[in-house]
Amino acid sequence: MDVKIEASWKDELQSEFHKEYFTNLIQFVKNEYISHRCYPPGSEIFSAFDHTPFDKVKVVLLGQDPYHGPGQANGLCFSVKDGVPFPPSLQNIFREIESDINRDIPKSGNLDRWAAQGVLLLNATLTVRAHQAGSHQRKGWEQFTDAVISKLSEKRAGIVFLLWGGYAKKKGAKIDTSKHHVLESGHPSPLSANRGYWFNNKHFSKTNELLTAMGKAPIDW
Repeated sequence: MDVKIEASWKDELQSEFHKEYFTNLIQFVKNEYISHRCYPPGSEIFSAFDHTPFDKVKVVLLGQDPYHGPGQANGLCFSVKDGVPFPPSLQNIFREIESDINRDIPKSGNLDRWAAQGVLLLNATLTVRAHQAGSHQRKGWEQFTDAVISKLSEKRAGIVFLLWGGYAKKKGAKIDTSKHHVLESGHPSPLSANRGYWFNNKHFSKTNELLTAMGKAPIDW
C-alpha cells in the first residue's frame, strides 16, 4: 500500500503498511471521510510525521485523539491552526510554560514550530468524526502508533517522552527506559489540571535540561 508519509518514516513503517489491520484501517478511514465530516483534513492525517522525520525526533509528546471541532485539528497533538482559539488543554500547556520558563503565551496555538525542532506531536488515534470524540478509536490507529513508539524506542536513543495522563502512561509502557527518558504527569485538561495533577510539573525546563545534558539543542517552547 502506498501511504503518503515522510520518506524516513515510510522506510521505518513499511512493514506496518502491508499488515491486514492497516489495510482495514485505511478502508475504514476512507469510508468515514466520504460519508461524514472528519478531522484533520485528509492531507494532514500524517502531519506529525511529515514535520518531524524519524532521525530528527528528540522529544515525543503523546496525545489521545484529534480535536473534533471545526477547523481545529491540524494533525499535531494539542495543536490548532493559526487563528483558532486555544482549547482548554492547550491553554493549560501554555500557562505551565509561562510559569516554568517565563515564556509569554503565544498568539498562535499552532505547534508546528515545536515539530520543526524535533518534537513528535503524536496522537494515539490520528482521525476523528466531527463532534464525536473517540469515534475512530479501536479501529487500528492505536496498533499503528504503538508500532511508531516501538520503532523509536528500539532504533533511537536519548529521546525524551512526555506522558501526560493515564492513557499516555499506558501507551508508553513499552519504552526502553534504559536508553530513553520518560517524564510523566497528569493531563493538562481542566479536569486533571484543576485537581493539581498538571501545573508545576516543569516538564518543559526538565526536557531542555535533559537535551542539553545529552549535547542536543534545547527546544524553544
